[in-house]
Amino acid sequence: MAERMLKFVTVAQSQPDKRSVSERNADFDEIYRAFAVDQAERQASRCSQCGVPFCSIHCPLGNNIPDWLKMTAEGRLEEAYALSSATNNFPEICGRICPQDRLCEGNCVIEKGFESVTIGAVERFITDTAFANGWVAPISPPVERAASIGIVGAGPGGLAAAMQLRELGYQVHVYDRYDRVGGLMVYGIPGFKLEKDIVARRHLYLEESGVRFHLGVGVADRDGEGRIAFATLRARHDAVLIATGVYKSRDIGGPGAGLPGIVKALDYLTASNRTSLGDNVAAFESGELNAAGKSVVVIGGGDTAMDCVRTAVRQGAKSVKCLYRRDRANMPGSIREVKNAEEEGVDFVWLAAPEAFLGDARVGAVRATRMKLGLPDASGRQSVEPVEGSAFVLEADLVVKALGFDPEALPTLWGQSDLAVSRWGTLRVDHESFMTSLPGVFAAGDIVRGASLVVWAIRDGRDAAAQMHRWLEERAAVAAQAAE
Repeated sequence: MAERMLKFVTVAQSQPDKRSVSERNADFDEIYRAFAVDQAERQASRCSQCGVPFCSIHCPLGNNIPDWLKMTAEGRLEEAYALSSATNNFPEICGRICPQDRLCEGNCVIEKGFESVTIGAVERFITDTAFANGWVAPISPPVERAASIGIVGAGPGGLAAAMQLRELGYQVHVYDRYDRVGGLMVYGIPGFKLEKDIVARRHLYLEESGVRFHLGVGVADRDGEGRIAFATLRARHDAVLIATGVYKSRDIGGPGAGLPGIVKALDYLTASNRTSLGDNVAAFESGELNAAGKSVVVIGGGDTAMDCVRTAVRQGAKSVKCLYRRDRANMPGSIREVKNAEEEGVDFVWLAAPEAFLGDARVGAVRATRMKLGLPDASGRQSVEPVEGSAFVLEADLVVKALGFDPEALPTLWGQSDLAVSRWGTLRVDHESFMTSLPGVFAAGDIVRGASLVVWAIRDGRDAAAQMHRWLEERAAVAAQAAE
């Protein structure tokens, strides 16, 4: 049905409608409205069905995007879901929070003037439709295996691996120190990008599929209340996957850096998300992690910084500024998120970096200096240099540091001195087998590659699961041979 495709010359690109700024600034609901069926079909029909699909090539999961776009355009939504979910464990989540402007949509071959195909919104629509119509059946493995696998971390990498291993019939147990499934998808990413019932729906699906969750159980160096020793975990399971992510916030120094009112991005976002979920958060109620009525300065230029500034707007901040040492073109965050933040009233202070924090009992201002872009460094990224005599002051009752994340010192925290790490503190693995320096212990996601995207965590979780299956099969074959 080729006539249904290649409509990019007659049909304009469009994303789902956004709610008005005044409406979305008043709550934490998602800002995009859902596509209607005819809208999704029309946008899918814009795909050029090119011979070399750069959208798929630049998707970390290698999703079969042109094929499920064609199925959507033809109204074959159940087939589209089957194809979409064959390569992606959580297409409804990736469709919401992936930076499509840097990945699939950003590499669409349709030339400027006609604009790229709308991919993320269609991906989200397909899976939401599948759930609404009961097409998403719990996993029912063809055979149940006796082998047990422990997964540390209920974030996207761990959950993707759990799904893959459960489909193979393994007995899968997921351990997480938090009280909800989802990791940063629940506590780090605000509801206006990803409503939490979407993650909860996947939690229920996995439980119905036979995955067992041990929540509020952190891994430590010894057993105790609310914790399990890593050694105990290894003894309990035939293989272990470490998918903890990276949670250690990068810090910033300078005079006044220890003043009250200067907070970490993850603490700030977690307090907001927990409050939205109905939890009583003392630091939020006291105002320590609440932007209401305050002049807020967020330091950083990534997606976490965008989450912080947009959260502050919704909490009723008096003003919200984002301080970033490079310019818009060099910003690591999603261009789409920057645009959303600007619409919502955030003021971006480009080419500026903090040099001191001013105040007595608590922070009252940030002294910053103007920056200029210098020559590219070894990575090709332009360096930044301060402009002499350019200092200025920004009022700030609340300063949020959104400077990225580093891994926690797992070998020390878990009492595993033989667990090898890289010079960056990430776990060192064999990049073919995903195995760490400890036999039978694998690792995937941000704890291996460093802070990255949800879609990369899913890819790593899937690949690690395949390698764990291979290792367990080989181990079983050797044991069977020895028993003969």
